[in-house]
Amino acid sequence: MRFQCPAATDSPARGLSQCRIAGATLLASTALLAFPAQAEIYRVEQADSVIGTPFYVKSSAELTLLDIGRHYGSGYDEMQQANPNVDMWVPGDGKDVLVPDFHVLPETPRDGLVMNLAEKRMYFYHSATEVEVFSVGIGRDGWETPVGTYSVIEKIKDPTWTPPASIRAEYEKRGETLPAVVPAGPDNPLGAYAMRLSNPSYLIHGTNKPWGVGMPVSSGCTRMYPEDIEALFPKVPKGTNVRIVDQPYKVGWRGDQLFLEVNIPEGAGAKSAEKVIPSKVAQADGVSIDWDEVRRALQDNSGLPRMVGVRQGANSWHRLETVF
Repeated sequence: MRFQCPAATDSPARGLSQCRIAGATLLASTALLAFPAQAEIYRVEQADSVIGTPFYVKSSAELTLLDIGRHYGSGYDEMQQANPNVDMWVPGDGKDVLVPDFHVLPETPRDGLVMNLAEKRMYFYHSATEVEVFSVGIGRDGWETPVGTYSVIEKIKDPTWTPPASIRAEYEKRGETLPAVVPAGPDNPLGAYAMRLSNPSYLIHGTNKPWGVGMPVSSGCTRMYPEDIEALFPKVPKGTNVRIVDQPYKVGWRGDQLFLEVNIPEGAGAKSAEKVIPSKVAQADGVSIDWDEVRRALQDNSGLPRMVGVRQGANSWHRLETVF
């Protein structure tokens, strides 16, 4: 059970801070979170590029924010961005926890796998109008996951791990010794499934440390929740395109409403409002941009789409005075 966020469905421009749960209390209990929810296939019109609807659940004293996020397929950073006033490790009982199931699609061709490093999220396109979304862990500072266009060249169940010399040396500095080969099993950091890219040093794989999903913590490879890679693995044939991009600002339409999603990395400065909205959008006939909303989106850096404009004559136009 869950409640949709009215601010996202009825008047999304004012942002998610105004969203309130109405009606009966929703409890995210240990029974509810015993098993992760299955990934949803989102359907989107070809002319649109916004998917999902955010919703709130109630926290439980037995669960961390990460437990709730994992159940719904959200990673560490996005849960933290969406819930800045909720303690990640001890959220308490009965707190409103926002599940950020709301995304602007990256600006790429809609086929194969598309990973956006800025949001630590990967999209698997079944077609141009059907997509699954997964939170991922990416490379940390100095070990960044490389931007580029690749393909899946190998699929491995129960992989062994042969750590490169650089990683073994890093462990040695910490006083730890890595074996030359780590066999398949619960101690293997690749988890139970791995897909090798045409840049063969890099894999998309599971993990035995699921709480690193949604964070920049790997040595360059892409980590997925164990249940997510298990579901994705049989669907991705060898040869599938893999596009890795870095798009901290994503702009897209849902009907006649224009949304901006901002994912600025920690320590990075934001662009000006005028540079974030492409001129081909801002200067298009009949498009009205609320630049104050654009600036709020940049300031909030919530990782959640905010409505920042409309097409004139749209049905939503009459709402602008109440939500802008």
